[in-house]
Amino acid sequence: MNASDPMPHKSLLWLVAVGVFMQTLDATIINTALPSMAASLGESPLRMQWVVVAYSLTMAMLIPASGWIADRFGTRRVFFSAILLFVAGSVLCALSRGIGQLVAARVVQGLGGAMLLPVGRLALLRSVARHQFLPALSFVAIPGLIGPLIGPTLGGWLVQFASWQWIFLINVPVGLVGCIAAARVMPDLRGALRGRFDTAGYALLALGMVAILLAIDGVSGLGLQQAGVLVLLVFGFASITAYWLHASRRPHPLFEPSLFGIPTLSIGLMGNLFSRLGSGCMPFLVPLLLQVSMGYSPLHAGLMMLPTALAGMAVKRVATPLIMRFGYRQVLVVNTALVGLTMATFGLAAPGQPVVLRILQLAAFGAVNSLQFTAMNTITLKDLDSSRASSGNSLLSMVQMLAMSMGVAAASAVLAGYSGVFGAATPVATLHAFQATFASMGLITLASALIFWHLPPEARASQPHQPEVSGQG
Repeated sequence: MNASDPMPHKSLLWLVAVGVFMQTLDATIINTALPSMAASLGESPLRMQWVVVAYSLTMAMLIPASGWIADRFGTRRVFFSAILLFVAGSVLCALSRGIGQLVAARVVQGLGGAMLLPVGRLALLRSVARHQFLPALSFVAIPGLIGPLIGPTLGGWLVQFASWQWIFLINVPVGLVGCIAAARVMPDLRGALRGRFDTAGYALLALGMVAILLAIDGVSGLGLQQAGVLVLLVFGFASITAYWLHASRRPHPLFEPSLFGIPTLSIGLMGNLFSRLGSGCMPFLVPLLLQVSMGYSPLHAGLMMLPTALAGMAVKRVATPLIMRFGYRQVLVVNTALVGLTMATFGLAAPGQPVVLRILQLAAFGAVNSLQFTAMNTITLKDLDSSRASSGNSLLSMVQMLAMSMGVAAASAVLAGYSGVFGAATPVATLHAFQATFASMGLITLASALIFWHLPPEARASQPHQPEVSGQG
């Protein structure tokens, strides 16, 4: 491919776009299917969180290694293998007969899904002239918006009129076509390896993330006692601390500690982590609330998620003008508070309320949450120079996926705790547990607004259009 062409080859753009679509669709299609899956596998629908967490945690763990793997083995081979792994994981999910098998299969899916977006984006970056990269990235980002738009509804429809296995089996034909296209279209690009892969640093980072997730979900999902949870938490934080000490002495670490010397990046990352810790649980909690406590069918619950996605897409157009006028600090402080308050309003949800009220509630959340993602992603990356842009973007992507995992695990733990308080024997008690969980997770998000107060007040958007290059919201 010639970088002087007016636009990159359409086949490559479509291939990367399909990969993005597969990854984002699968991250959302499963949420409306969880109650049906739980019934089929003989599990409680309130204890299906690891089906979601396993996928996003696997992606968070693999993202730091994606660049090195692509440089070592080439973009064509890695992208082809990623699609193949994703398809194999999808088949294994459909064949699962127990929750353990399903979680393991989701890990295989996550191994493939984690490589689709970073490697596809890397292939574009190395195949396209710099002035063409933003239009190319904007093109492949469109399926990333369509996936969450149709995912919950498609998942609900498949569960209601076929079976939950089909939410995974639909990936097979698309994936096989993608494998053929990858072998023909994807360029075999390799970067210069800066040195040996930082295996020790990667192990410390991965062990830290897994230990913290297990600790968060330990009491509710794994039946651990408080001592076990404390040991996992200490081990997790110690591993992450050990990574940063290790990285400060290594010439080519996964992520250089000097990145945190950039104020907008460090504040943006911390804000991403803690605000998504609250809001990241909503795609998991809302379909459960609608089906378990309000009697919605899977299809009806999926359709109710459409206002969230549509409002989110609509707000994208006004995000940059708002930030240009008021600045990142004011927008993020106010909007983070609105996200938390909107989440907390779901604590008032009850059967018998008008459907229009629920639609407005979901649309309001979708609008403020979309603005939140746009502002957080762009402020985090805006001050990175070209030499550190790739590393900073990978770090942001890892933090986003980790926060989503932690959000679902935390919400599940809080829901289990409130179920014990109210008792889960009756629908009324379960509804009260949901209401208290939404209020609590909203308060967590509201508190994270204080992080963004430390942003420089003069920081404003400087581009008429800034795509969300992280690809996660």
